[in-house]
Amino acid sequence: MSKKVLIVGGVAGGAGTAARLRRMDDQAKIIMFEKGPYISFANCGLPYYIGGTIKNREELLLQTPEGFGNRFNVDVRVNNEVLKIDRENKKVIVKDITTHKTYEESYDTLVLSTGSTPLVPNIQGIDSANIFTLWTIPDVDRIKEYVLSHNLKTATVIGGGFIGLEMAENLHDLGLDVSIAEMAPQVMMSIDYDMAQLIHGHIAKKAVHLHLNNGVKSFKARGPVTDVILSDGTTIESDIILLAIGVKPNGSLAIESGLKTNERGGVIVDAYLRTSDPNIYALGDMIEVEDFVSGQKTMVPLAGPANKQGRIVADNISGLKKTYNGTQGTSVAKVFDMTVASTGNNEKSLERQGLTYEKDYLVALITKSSHADYYPGAKDLTLKLIFDLEGKILGAQAIGQEGVEKRIDVIATAIRFGATVKDLIELELSYAPPYSSAKDPVNMVAYVADNIISKKMAPIRSEEIEGLDKSKFMILDVRTPEEVAYGAIEGHMNIPLDDLRERIQELPSDKEIIIYCAVGFRGYLASTILNPAGFKTRNLLGGYNYYRKFLKKY
Repeated sequence: MSKKVLIVGGVAGGAGTAARLRRMDDQAKIIMFEKGPYISFANCGLPYYIGGTIKNREELLLQTPEGFGNRFNVDVRVNNEVLKIDRENKKVIVKDITTHKTYEESYDTLVLSTGSTPLVPNIQGIDSANIFTLWTIPDVDRIKEYVLSHNLKTATVIGGGFIGLEMAENLHDLGLDVSIAEMAPQVMMSIDYDMAQLIHGHIAKKAVHLHLNNGVKSFKARGPVTDVILSDGTTIESDIILLAIGVKPNGSLAIESGLKTNERGGVIVDAYLRTSDPNIYALGDMIEVEDFVSGQKTMVPLAGPANKQGRIVADNISGLKKTYNGTQGTSVAKVFDMTVASTGNNEKSLERQGLTYEKDYLVALITKSSHADYYPGAKDLTLKLIFDLEGKILGAQAIGQEGVEKRIDVIATAIRFGATVKDLIELELSYAPPYSSAKDPVNMVAYVADNIISKKMAPIRSEEIEGLDKSKFMILDVRTPEEVAYGAIEGHMNIPLDDLRERIQELPSDKEIIIYCAVGFRGYLASTILNPAGFKTRNLLGGYNYYRKFLKKY
């Protein structure tokens, strides 16, 4: 007798489960419910349709219900909302939204893939007609229609995460005067504050107004315009507003049926993605997963993990024993003409785990050209590597215009296989002048990390400079005078690297020497000259170029 599997929810998780299950079992009866009219669409592409990069709305629709149903022999029921799970009798109560009729459907196995929903805070004026969220095809249709039917000049995006920044870019591309309001001190919480400062500067260069540490106090509608009143009293007049402050799991079905959930409403599953009811699986945005690096419980609403989880659920329903081994949170985003990518743990997450810089983990940072300098078009790429005191890689972040995701993908792979800094050094990566350098940035950041671990170089970070006691430290700039003329750290002494051996007697022997150059390499070379001569040195990670960007306030 063939098994009957009900799948609640489509898109990445649900549709992926159904397709894989059919490939594994051609006899199973599969019914997929989706309360909306679309079962599979490119939700990551929605901002680019609004901005006009994606011209044709149909390109967002990956599968039609009819096409998917015919290809995989799945009974696809769109506009059908599952209202209740009767676990004792193994059936669900479903409402056909089109006919308003309610019916029951039994199951042998139930799969929950209900995803997540944008957070909409209870703020005065939140119901203004020009305030939108973006998550589904109907959402994008409403926003697109509003943009086309109104003479918009100003826009405000609430939230500086992936969707918020992508929408800011696309609204800017439409010619609107765009503001971003973010309650946190930085955008993109997947990266650390020091790296986010590079993004803040880039946003400012695009003439987008960035309000950090400044949440929304209220909204006030004035006809077609709505004022956004921030917590510090700043008022932003806005023709259109997009809320992008985060998402919450759609866990109400699970909660009401008595399945185990966490404090955020996320469904708790085991390694096989089974819920507390062995006949019910769950996956995607709605579940609690294990952080691959730390082993701690977390929730990561990303399409990649949801797709992998769908395959695992289908395999397990088919009798295989497949486990989901955790999420790294590997991600990439386009921020205007910059790319930001990360994988593994950042420093904020390590600190939440009770870990401390230098005591429990270390950081290496470089800025290097994305490909060989002598080949035209090379762009700066900043790469940050986080590792423990034995060299095990914990996470990485990268920002640049070219080759960013390539480097993070390499390091994400290394993390998955438990690699160390020394393993990154030994990686043989592809090289040709248009694509990389003989020493790839991944190799280079690992060289820096290895020098730090082996104490060949003592680092100092940009955030440490301002608090230095000048009676105990001396700041040495080893750049050329021409470079120094464009900006330098206050109180420095300038001795170019090539003159350092001849002028070494000018340095005080009773102070620690803080060395810096443009990006860090000449500073390291200077330390190899001074350390054998008896000086105690520390080299500024990222050099003056990174320090200058870090210090700017936005």
